[in-house]
Amino acid sequence: MRADAKKNYEHILAVASVVVTEQGVDASLREIARRAGVGLGTLYRHFPTREALLEALLRASFDEFTTKARELETASSPDDALVSWLRDVVAFTGKYQGVVDAMMAAKEDTESALHTSCVTMRTAGTRLLARAQVEGLARTDMDGDDLFSLAAALGWLSNQPSSAPRAEHLFSIIASAILTNRSSSNFRA
Repeated sequence: MRADAKKNYEHILAVASVVVTEQGVDASLREIARRAGVGLGTLYRHFPTREALLEALLRASFDEFTTKARELETASSPDDALVSWLRDVVAFTGKYQGVVDAMMAAKEDTESALHTSCVTMRTAGTRLLARAQVEGLARTDMDGDDLFSLAAALGWLSNQPSSAPRAEHLFSIIASAILTNRSSSNFRA
């Protein structure tokens, strides 16, 4: 990619992150292009579909979750590692209104541009869960799909005005339900 094209690409992504944070995943592509100071054609050259833009926007975060999971596998106790990773994923899914719907759909749709990123993120969490399970610190009747679904549900709840004030409390309840050795009072931020 040429230097000027790469600069446009990165600038569009930075602006898209701001607009999607403000307006959710259904934010106007025209608004993103306008704020980025590029024409709609330039945006579409880099991102031919809304899903392609979302995939590029989310991929970096998903890669960070994968990297963090690898670091946590050796740097933290299994239960602390799992809770730390889960907290970050929930915070992220709550950042972009509507991302939970896109992630859950992409998880099942192998043709989706988001599919690989979602699977990678779910796999990272599954490894942390399995490690905690092997150590007897997490319930054994759940799997990575359950963990992914719980993270998505908590992220969705944090976007609901009536639930947002209780988001931390709800996280604590779910975390204590996953782990076998701690009560919800252990998870307060």
